[in-house]
Amino acid sequence: MDDKIRTTGEAHENDVLPRRREVHANPGATPSDSDLPAGMRQPVDRKSPAQWAYERLILYIQEFEAQLDSEHEVAMGFTGGEVGVLRIEGMGYFEPDIVTFYGTDPTGARTQQILHVSQLNVMLRALPKAPEDSTANRIGFRLARELGEA
Repeated sequence: MDDKIRTTGEAHENDVLPRRREVHANPGATPSDSDLPAGMRQPVDRKSPAQWAYERLILYIQEFEAQLDSEHEVAMGFTGGEVGVLRIEGMGYFEPDIVTFYGTDPTGARTQQILHVSQLNVMLRALPKAPEDSTANRIGFRLARELGEA
């Protein structure tokens, strides 16, 4: 148990199962709560902020990749600066509050972005797949498979 003081309302909110609501111009693109992998169907209060942010990012990455053609891969554009983009090749978290992305920048340099969950601000971008790869890398689907097995 932590030392945070919570109201009764906050305690009840933290005990509920995760919900999701999105509206898109294309109604077929709107995911539903039933699309959540088994690993995400537990009360939010049983997860650290890092784990909870990590799991939701996996779903967003997977859905973004589902809309890409076979010549593009997901990348992360850095917000709030001119740092560039990172081709997402891995993702993780360090409880209780750190989320990290692993990958390469457009020059091929190994790159890692480490974020506190309070600073999490990610823009997903499509980049052409690496010319030496025969198929586009789909990291979101591999990450989501892990959530389904949890």
